[in-house]
Amino acid sequence: MTAQRTFWTLVISAAAILAVTMGIRQSLGLFLSPLNTATGLGIVTVSFAMAVAQFTWGLAQPLFGMLADKVGSYKVIVLGTLLLAMGLVLTPFMRSGFGLMFAIGILTAAGAGAGSFSILIGAAAQRLPAEGRSKAAGFINAGGSFGQFIFAPFTQALISSFNWVIAIFVLAATSLTTILLALPLREKKDITDKRVAAQADGMGLKQQLQIAFKDVSYLCLNVGFFTCGFHIAFLVTHLPGEVSLCGLPASVGAVSLAIIGLSNVAGSIAAGLLGQVKRMKMILFWMYASRALAIAIYLIAPKTELTFYIFAAILGFTWLATVPPTAGLIGKLFGPRYLATLFGFALLSHQIGGFFGAWLGGVTFVQSGSYAWMWYADIALAVIAALVNLPIREAHPKLSMTSA
Repeated sequence: MTAQRTFWTLVISAAAILAVTMGIRQSLGLFLSPLNTATGLGIVTVSFAMAVAQFTWGLAQPLFGMLADKVGSYKVIVLGTLLLAMGLVLTPFMRSGFGLMFAIGILTAAGAGAGSFSILIGAAAQRLPAEGRSKAAGFINAGGSFGQFIFAPFTQALISSFNWVIAIFVLAATSLTTILLALPLREKKDITDKRVAAQADGMGLKQQLQIAFKDVSYLCLNVGFFTCGFHIAFLVTHLPGEVSLCGLPASVGAVSLAIIGLSNVAGSIAAGLLGQVKRMKMILFWMYASRALAIAIYLIAPKTELTFYIFAAILGFTWLATVPPTAGLIGKLFGPRYLATLFGFALLSHQIGGFFGAWLGGVTFVQSGSYAWMWYADIALAVIAALVNLPIREAHPKLSMTSA
């Protein structure tokens, strides 16, 4: 009973934090048009600031992961919360491309990164037995998707009912709740002592990184995750623009983002549970392959509200459901000790893809007047991502349990 209570306390705490940080982060695309109108800087400039945010969020993952491995996750989450709130509050006062890049692209993104996947899943993994980590990762990841489901329509309603400035201030205030939500993740003395002992006697971080970056399986995971980031950043940033091109109201974009989040709650939990009985690399293969098929069908379908909602539900099932099997595979390959850092570097690859997805979406639209070439790139990258996961070395879970 105590073990179960500990499991759910950790999972609910981490999932709630991720719901706030990811919900806010994944809703920032709704401010693309208002920011463009308010600043007059142009879609490309505002898109570039959001693209920088994609990269910064990824870069923050291994950096804050290394810090969390040294000082504990709670202190990192508190620091990130303050950065996130500060970035949001400063955004309405920025009237230059550099200013937007600083507020949205650096402060907000870095703050959200400190309360995201690598730190939260890493914190839970170090406190849970191996057999419970995939399930925990699935539920934690579902929290982020649920946050998107809640925050996308909530943010759009604030923008429509009041204005975008009020909306962003409300998000800033909401972000501060993560400090309280993170209290169960504070380290107890025995966990701190084990971490310090591991740092003194075990494999050092530098040695672990050298081993990881020479491992073909780890590199294949990073390549696949690059594609995931490209897909997500493009859609989060430019789906409202695609909806507008199709002559549909802005609410369709917000509802679509919400559906993506809700659908991914189911997808994330399913991925976490399947990871306990199926090879995680095959879960990733089918996820990426299904994205290529879903986008191809979307391109030939009539562009109606129903089409967007169905497309959002199908794509949303795999949206960030790639996180539990990716984190799970890294844990299988290298153990939980430096999971926050190693998964952080995988998320950096994810967000390098995100940078190009957000930025090139704006460039493509300005140059061609549509997002067609971005959709074609999405399909090609999804096929590559599916295939690159096949060479990853991974024993079947049943064989692993037998050998254990």
